Formats: sequence, C-alpha cells, structure tokens
Amino acid sequence: MHISLTPELENRVKDKVKGGLYNNASEVIREALRFMYLHEDWINEIKLRQLREQLQSGIDQLDSDKGITIKDSVELEQFFSKIKK
Repeated sequence: MHISLTPELENRVKDKVKGGLYNNASEVIREALRFMYLHEDWINEIKLRQLREQLQSGIDQLDSDKGITIKDSVELEQFFSKIKK
C-alpha cells in the first residue's frame, strides 16, 4: 500500500521518528490508525456535541427574530453563494 501525505504531515511523522519513540514512519502511521480506531466513538461524540451546539445557536437566533426568509430556490442559491465566500 502506498499513501500520500501533505508536506506538513510528512514533517510531523519525521519529527516523531527523530524524537526516538518510533523506529520508522510506518510505526507512527500504525499508532495513529490504532488511536483513531480506539477513539472513533469519542471523536464522533465530540463532533455530534459541536453540531448540536451549532444547531441550538441557530434555533436561538431564530427565536430572537434574527433569521432570514428565503422565498425560492434562486434566493437559496444566492444565500449559499454568500456562505461559500
């Protein structure tokens, strides 16, 4: 298997090897994947909590009459175009 990393990630892997805790880049990647696998539920819970907070913020804004009305698909497209910028 071959993987590609950004230069930043590659430097982080190299730094871990230079630090002496790992013998090579493969060990660093294997450890990272094990961590990801073991903590996947925890990470998903954090993401879900953040999403719920964002949704609650939106609901609070709507309750405070800070929402906007979108009448049709053209206005919706314009709204999303502004968000993308």
